[in-house]
Amino acid sequence: MISATGITKRYGAVQALDGANLDLREGEVVALMGDNGAGKSTLVKTVSGVVIPDEGTITLDGRPAKITTPHDAQSLGISTVYQDLALCENLDVVANLFLGSERRRWSILNHIKMERATRDLLDQLDVRIRDIRVPVASLSGGQRQSVAIARALVGDPRVVILDEPTAALGVEQTAQVLDLIRRLRDRNLAVLVISHNLADVRAVSDRVVVLRLGRNAGEFVTADTSQEAIVAAITGAAA
Repeated sequence: MISATGITKRYGAVQALDGANLDLREGEVVALMGDNGAGKSTLVKTVSGVVIPDEGTITLDGRPAKITTPHDAQSLGISTVYQDLALCENLDVVANLFLGSERRRWSILNHIKMERATRDLLDQLDVRIRDIRVPVASLSGGQRQSVAIARALVGDPRVVILDEPTAALGVEQTAQVLDLIRRLRDRNLAVLVISHNLADVRAVSDRVVVLRLGRNAGEFVTADTSQEAIVAAITGAAA
C-alpha cells in the first residue's frame, strides 16, 4: 500500500539513511529493527512527514505521495504514535482522544457524542479502562499506550506507526499492547512497529525489516525465520 524507495538523508557529515527501502501492506504488521543509529527513526520520520529526505520516493497505492509535513501524512491516512505518547496528563481519556479534532454541535463541544465515540472505539479494541473521565496521568503504562494508539485511530488512518510501543512496560501490560497491535491488523490496517525487543517482534509481526548503517540489512518472514538470523542481520554478522 505504501512504499518508500531509495530514501537518503544526511545531517552534515552523518549519513542517516543511504538508499533505504520499506514496503507496508494492508492487514500486516511489519517490525522495523536495527541497532542504535541504524536509521530507523529517520526512516519513520520521512514517512510521517517530520523529515524531508534528500533523495528517494514515497508512493501510496502506486502513486507518488508528497509528504513534507505531518499534516500531509495524516491527510494521506498515516498516523504515528511516538515513544513519548504526547498525551496531556491533566486531561481525561475522552479529551485526549479528540484533542484538536473535537466534535461540535452549533460551535459547542458535543461531550456526549465524543464520550460515546470513545467508548465504542475502546470496546472495538478491547481496551479496558474503568473510568474514561479520569486524567490519563492516573492510568497504568499499558492503558496510556492504549489511549495513544486509540487516539491515532480517530481519523480512520490506513497506516499506523508505533515507536517502541512496549518500552518500559511490565509483562502484563506488554501482553495487552501486543494484543492491541493484533487488533489493528484485524482492522486491515498496515502497522509498522519499531522495536528492540525480539520477543515482542516475533510474537506480533508478520515481517521483519532490518536496517544497519542507514541501509537495508535484511527482510524476513517472521514465522520462517530464526531469532539468530535476525540478530545476525542487526549486528552485521550476516554480511
